[in-house]
Amino acid sequence: MTHDMRRAGSHVDADAEAAGRGAKGPDELRREIERTRHELGDTVEELAGKMDVKARARARADDLRDRAGAMTVQMRSSAAHAGEVGMRHRKPVMIAGAVAAVVAGAVMVRRHRC
Repeated sequence: MTHDMRRAGSHVDADAEAAGRGAKGPDELRREIERTRHELGDTVEELAGKMDVKARARARADDLRDRAGAMTVQMRSSAAHAGEVGMRHRKPVMIAGAVAAVVAGAVMVRRHRC
């Protein structure tokens, strides 16, 4: 029985403490209610946005499309740069290719004769 009384007493103390932390007057209470309503409205908006699967899918598709476009631009730029470098070193590359072809041909002829 004493246990129940202690429990009830502590509950009353907690309520008194909570009341002490609450609004000091009607104007403050109104401001607190308005702030809580605003926060609740934001939360409801967020939840509604998360539930709109079509809009989320569209947003994701737009994001991926933008990324793909940026990657395309980057790849074209890299290819153009590689083409410029290739043009500068065109002669040595062609000579090296011709030498490799002659060596490969000589090896094939030699193997065929033996």
